[in-house]
Amino acid sequence: MLRISVFLLAAVVWAGDPPEDAPDEDSSGQASSSPAAPRPAAAGAVRAPLKLGPVTLTGILRSRLYAWNWFEAPPFDNLYAHSGNLFRLSLSQKRAKFDWAAEFAIPVLLGLPDNATATAPQGALGLGSNYYSANKSHRNAAMIFPKQLFLRLRVREGQSLQVGRFLFLDGAELAPKNATLATLKQTRIAQRLLGDFGWTDVGRSFDGLHYAFSKAAEDVTFVAAVPTRGVFQVDGWGWNQAAFAYGSYTRDWGKGQHAADTRFFFLEYGDWRTTVLKTDSRPLAARRADTDGIRIDTFGGHSLHAYSTAAGTWDVLGWGLIQTGRWGTLRHRAYALAFEGGFQPKILPALKPWLRGGYNVGSGDGNPNDSTHGSFFQALPTPRPFARFPFFNMMNTQDRFASLILRPHPKVTLSSEFHSIRLSNANDLWYSGGGVFQPWTFGYAGRSTAGRRSLANLIDTSFEYRFSRAATFSAYAGYAQGLASIQTIYPAGARGQFGYLELLYRF
Repeated sequence: MLRISVFLLAAVVWAGDPPEDAPDEDSSGQASSSPAAPRPAAAGAVRAPLKLGPVTLTGILRSRLYAWNWFEAPPFDNLYAHSGNLFRLSLSQKRAKFDWAAEFAIPVLLGLPDNATATAPQGALGLGSNYYSANKSHRNAAMIFPKQLFLRLRVREGQSLQVGRFLFLDGAELAPKNATLATLKQTRIAQRLLGDFGWTDVGRSFDGLHYAFSKAAEDVTFVAAVPTRGVFQVDGWGWNQAAFAYGSYTRDWGKGQHAADTRFFFLEYGDWRTTVLKTDSRPLAARRADTDGIRIDTFGGHSLHAYSTAAGTWDVLGWGLIQTGRWGTLRHRAYALAFEGGFQPKILPALKPWLRGGYNVGSGDGNPNDSTHGSFFQALPTPRPFARFPFFNMMNTQDRFASLILRPHPKVTLSSEFHSIRLSNANDLWYSGGGVFQPWTFGYAGRSTAGRRSLANLIDTSFEYRFSRAATFSAYAGYAQGLASIQTIYPAGARGQFGYLELLYRF
């Protein structure tokens, strides 16, 4: 694995720049799911895009080397390394009335741990265990599958209808003109509920239709789709027995030194599997007896604001939702909220600092024996932008955080975060995961903490260096100090570390 990463690093360093019109985004037109700060584009030579007649050829090669030191659960392996590699090749064409794209993905997983899944409640000891279990207990796994395959019709001016397999990130429907808001939307709003899980070595897509009506500062979007398999299993061909319908209205507004972006949305999610146990805090016998499906309606919105002053730029973020519906035989009532703020002072211009902080909360279930399910359900998100050491998500958590981003050079971004995480309700579970990814797995894991609420303190840092418009090197390291909840489950050692090195090349 190390030799592979060294070889790729050498290839990236000596690689040239991509075509001038190559965007810093997926071939779907959606923003990348990797967090970043506002920055000028790295300078690069202008070259024509790769063409096969009228067809444009683009690609992404990403290689990672992971190191896990999960909370201890002897005699199982919590300390291990493995490699994840993803190659994506896309063919596309734009015409006056329509465009199309056919993209294929080849994930290659190497050296997965074969002894990193402990007995309940300790469970999977890091995501290496998830990859191993999802790929029929193979230490090495690879597959080729269609990542995207769609036709997009331009019905009228500003209107489009996309049909087929595509990527979609909720909250990213309209890109604000203001750079601060655009970055916040990409890194702190998009894909909290619906995402491609693009941080994993496989990801997910959606099969369905996507209608959009966009003007200069307004957007109306409707999506109805079925999530594909993938995320942890390399076979991304098939479907899951779940679906959603999503609608939103977004407006980019503000005046003068005040820029703003506001969205209202609706999401209906259904999971009609009857043979898969739901992950919730009820006794096992009650969950086994409940074979009814899940139908959840979510109503919410967000508002972003940036204020330019003589001292610097201030930003404020609000995001929230309420949920109703059915959780099997139970009625479902839940909520989630996020309040964040930041400041980019004009002092220390050589470092371009950005200080941010906030509070994120997802409701928990207070009584596992009543007729109401009160845990916020996150549907099909990409959890990693909001939990960079991904041992938690927004379900039944309260997350107080502070972050510092430094941009000392156009090619360099440094970011550090501190999180204080506790459970919203001690009678509920500690949840992790990001939604259904194969028909026989629920998609979320839950661990009982015996009435303890304090989960962990997390401190981490990341480094990104852009060699060129085509090539990027990233590194991440996170340390989690497990508190009462984690100490109850992992008495042998409640401190965890996680890190990785990443090489990314686009053409």
